[in-house]
Amino acid sequence: MPKKIIVIDDEEIVCRMTKMVLTKEGYEVETFTHSRKALQRIKENKFDLVITDLKMEDVDGMDILRETNKLYPNTKVIMITAYATLDTAIEALRGHVFDFFPKPIKIEELKKSVKESIGTP
Repeated sequence: MPKKIIVIDDEEIVCRMTKMVLTKEGYEVETFTHSRKALQRIKENKFDLVITDLKMEDVDGMDILRETNKLYPNTKVIMITAYATLDTAIEALRGHVFDFFPKPIKIEELKKSVKESIGTP
């Protein structure tokens, strides 16, 4: 059974690219551009990994991280952001994020982090 990943980013291109790359690696990937819908999906379904943007309308990445940690303490979270600052990185790390990537994402680094966080599909 392949490992399940949810990708949440308000940029459609980030969702499409990440899904294409990780599906090719053998993971089962769902994507959401609306963070509130994604949060509802997380509440309904356990994922092995959550990849979320930090800054989004409605529900932001820190909310996604907190809710995921509360519901599924063993689920890993990777955060991505175009607004990487030391403060946001520290806040994410304090929230037990597995990894933190500035945009634009380096695909090889993301693939490596996914493997380190949940193993191979």
